[in-house]
Amino acid sequence: MYDKNNVFAKIIRGELPSNKIYEDDYALAFQNIAPRAKTHVLVIPKGEYTDVYDFTANAPVAAQVGFWSAVRKTVDTLGLSQNFRMVANTGPGAGQSVFHFHVHIMSDE
Repeated sequence: MYDKNNVFAKIIRGELPSNKIYEDDYALAFQNIAPRAKTHVLVIPKGEYTDVYDFTANAPVAAQVGFWSAVRKTVDTLGLSQNFRMVANTGPGAGQSVFHFHVHIMSDE
């Protein structure tokens, strides 16, 4: 079940600050506060989805297309189109600590 008070929900609502990289109607990208690479950005959809399974099963097509477009625009904004990795942890055993679907974009650039 989605927790409306998770840290990412609060960031989307403007209740917590973030260092925004990109934002549109579908997604928000911001710097990770505990980076594990020189560049470490999170991209989150603006809907209430706990993980990639929830997102792909329940988000409207426009939200899914908009999210992945925002991921691409974030990578382009960072100038990383030829040098990045993207990770989406799903579940606590895989390292997911905030249960709002998100992807990590990381690079040593």
